[in-house]
Amino acid sequence: MELIFKLSILILLLPLLSFVILIFFGKRIPRKGDWLANFLLFLNLALSFVVLALFLGEKKPLSFEFNWFTIGSFNISAGILIDSVSAIMLVVVNIVSSFVHLFSVKYMENDAKYSIYFAYLGLFTFSMLGIVLTNTILLMYVFWELVGLSSYLLIGFWYENKPPQEAAKKAFIVNRIGDVGFLTGIMILFFTLQTFNFSEIFNGVASGQLSGAWLTAAGILLFCGAVGKSAQFPLHVWLPDAMEGPTPVSALIHAATMVAAGVYMVSRIFIMLSADALTVIAYVGAVTAFISASIALTQNDIKRVLAYSTISQLGYMIMALGVGAMSYAMFHLVTHAFFKACLFLAAGSVIIGLHHVQDIREMGGLKKKMPLTYWTFLIATLALSGIPFTSGFLSKDSILSATMAFYHINGGVHIIIPVIAFLVAGMTAFYMFRLVIKTFLGEPRNTHAYEHCKESPVVMTLPLIVLSVLSFFAFYSLNPLDASGGWILSVMKTPESLLKGTQGLFSHIIEKIEYDEIVHHFHYTAMIISLIMAGTGILIAYLFYYWKKVNVGALVSRFKPVYNFLYNKWYFDELYGFAVVGLTLAVSRISKWFDNNIIDGIVNGSAYLTKKISGISGSFDKYFIDGLVNFCGFFVGAFGFIFKKFQTGKIQTYLTFLIIGIILLYLIFRTF
Repeated sequence: MELIFKLSILILLLPLLSFVILIFFGKRIPRKGDWLANFLLFLNLALSFVVLALFLGEKKPLSFEFNWFTIGSFNISAGILIDSVSAIMLVVVNIVSSFVHLFSVKYMENDAKYSIYFAYLGLFTFSMLGIVLTNTILLMYVFWELVGLSSYLLIGFWYENKPPQEAAKKAFIVNRIGDVGFLTGIMILFFTLQTFNFSEIFNGVASGQLSGAWLTAAGILLFCGAVGKSAQFPLHVWLPDAMEGPTPVSALIHAATMVAAGVYMVSRIFIMLSADALTVIAYVGAVTAFISASIALTQNDIKRVLAYSTISQLGYMIMALGVGAMSYAMFHLVTHAFFKACLFLAAGSVIIGLHHVQDIREMGGLKKKMPLTYWTFLIATLALSGIPFTSGFLSKDSILSATMAFYHINGGVHIIIPVIAFLVAGMTAFYMFRLVIKTFLGEPRNTHAYEHCKESPVVMTLPLIVLSVLSFFAFYSLNPLDASGGWILSVMKTPESLLKGTQGLFSHIIEKIEYDEIVHHFHYTAMIISLIMAGTGILIAYLFYYWKKVNVGALVSRFKPVYNFLYNKWYFDELYGFAVVGLTLAVSRISKWFDNNIIDGIVNGSAYLTKKISGISGSFDKYFIDGLVNFCGFFVGAFGFIFKKFQTGKIQTYLTFLIIGIILLYLIFRTF
């Protein structure tokens, strides 16, 4: 047990060490320190496998904590929690981060801020690992904000240009909106339960110290943090713009770090979420999945298609959490991390090969020029589309089964959940194979870029090969059609306590074994429907873009309003620009006018009045007070001047004045 904790702390600190060394000394180290960053991250990867193996040997959660700081009589603790979710996530985060580091060696080799880039990658990885390992929600919030800072630095890495500046600010500000809700939820937990520790929070909820409306409010507010970080509706707008950062950064953000943080956080607090909170979560996920998938249908930037795909798949994960399938959500998070990282890195390979062309309308025919990139991209696309023998098929099928079970148990309007889930499965297959066809198949549309294109070097293709191999089913289950008997779902189980009792997810008391049976009952039904939807999506993509049996241009013209609506991302940016940014600017202008004309008017009027009163007071002081004082001085001076004449210093003169005075007094008194 002690070894696991020591290794976990080392895993947490190695990326931080990479950041500190490179940020201060990176330019002085050979190759600007890229070898050091890669060595530390691959060492981290090896250690994370050791931790996972040790945990699987123990097969029970392990916790270690210490007193962090004290406020009065209250002690704030911090520590590490190693359970099935965190042990697996350590491996996932380090796999993606390690191969992003390796890929970046060639992708970023000529960048002026090469060492700083690797330093930021280290900080990002450290922040995400902190979220994974901590056993308190307060420390999770600290690392949560560090992830936000890291994303700001990496998205805006090329801050010399305007778009990365705007994208970084947008990501930072939009995430702060969700984080306000997250912090408010944390405060509800603290003031109610007097603790930040996860286990103590769960015990407090179980004992009824926090229940009813306050429990639901706390759960939804905590979920607001995930809405921001995991780009859920209505705070999803920042993620597509995050494509302005370097492509390896996109792979890191979209696969296993920032966007995964929200799903991981909800999984961590899953046991305390009320039925109402879970229902809200399910519908937010479903709406997000549908909106982003519909937008991806029309996008032409290769990275933006993948960005909206990420939002859609995150919606799937959040939806799975909402319908009570935490283990399936985390399973999809794991599988998605690998094939989505592969897709983004393959997109980076294409962009480098075409000398930074990103518009798929200028691509085509790259299969011949970049065969390794093509095959790895195709494998990852098959996984994302949910095709059998891939990891994506196993995890997506599990989620679809859970949505059908959710509707079966609750009925009514909840049929919307599985309907959206299956519809999005078909849409995903369509837009991904549209991307494959327009990028790699057919004839080249930009002949100049095509002629100069060549396969990427091994340092870039090796990560693609590894990540594409991890997209096959065998790493998760020996059964290519069902993951329920696989090792990952046997280790990472949905908590039983939520699936029964008055705070349970469903409308009536249901034991976990019964729930599992219902999900398994719908397994093959969900599999058949999902295959039909995915197959239909792929077929339509080939009919439209490869065989060209349908005139896509004419179809777009016929449904131009719908196309424009989707192409312009449901006009969310315009809506927010008008309703939020515009309103903010309007309030600012009104405040400016009020400040200039009312506040400044009062201040300036007071100053003018004060100045006038001061002028009058000054004149009164100058001409009356000073005049009176000066007159008295003059009068005294005049008398002094006169009497000075009598001060001769001669005794004869004084005797004369004395005699004259006596005579005058005699005459006066004699007269009266």
